[in-house]
Amino acid sequence: MQIIHTVAELRERLSRETSISLVPTMGNLHAGHLHLVELAKQHGECVVVSIFVNPLQFGANEDLASYPRTLAEDCAKLEAAGAAILFAPSETEMYPVAQTMMVTSPPIANELCGASRPGHFGGVATVVLKLFNIVQPQAAAFGKKDFQQLFIIRELVRQLNLPIKIVAGETVREADSLAMSSRNGYLSAESRAQAPQFYQALLHAVEQVQSGKDIATAEAEAGTLLMDSGWAVEYISVRSADSLLPPKQEENALVVLGAARLGSTRLIDNIEFLRS
Repeated sequence: MQIIHTVAELRERLSRETSISLVPTMGNLHAGHLHLVELAKQHGECVVVSIFVNPLQFGANEDLASYPRTLAEDCAKLEAAGAAILFAPSETEMYPVAQTMMVTSPPIANELCGASRPGHFGGVATVVLKLFNIVQPQAAAFGKKDFQQLFIIRELVRQLNLPIKIVAGETVREADSLAMSSRNGYLSAESRAQAPQFYQALLHAVEQVQSGKDIATAEAEAGTLLMDSGWAVEYISVRSADSLLPPKQEENALVVLGAARLGSTRLIDNIEFLRS
């Protein structure tokens, strides 16, 4: 695996490739990321993985400074996974001048996670578009755990006519159902033992909707389950899996999404399901 730190070197290296797939990450890699690498290998002969902790998507009081950076361990994992190139630029390489040109995200970016993280998805879309322009892949892999992010990236590609296939990887979970996340390392031992309650609460909402219960009631019940166990619930919301809007009565392909804090750690998760 070749490790490249500059845009110029990466472009020169990729000029010899005709089949490229990209896996954008912020590092601190786990099995979920490696699943995306395996998926990307099915869609491009040259798999490029980027590791860049993007300041544009962090709010003023978020964990940019403390976000785990584990480049040496990540390199070993990517080498074993068969990635061809690791692109690990510095902040000044990605943003040589102040990034005043930004991607404006659709209105859905201000709901769900976007309601408490203003500007987050604009920062995500901007850095992803930069990576797409730098790498010029034919395919790019993103995980379904960040369901709203995946939706916005798909809209970015669709609305800007980018010739890139977006490949979605299923959420990879620990044995106790907790969705793998780079931020799980923030959990204390006590909180880690409690963390699977999040998935169980979302599953409760799914079961209630499938049994015919009103969506708002199912959302409220799931939130109460978590709050009664000491969680600070940001939102639990059942949406159309196709549009991320509140579902119409005739829509059966749904997704329940949630964000909640356990101690100081913010977790997100979702479950796709059919209403009937």
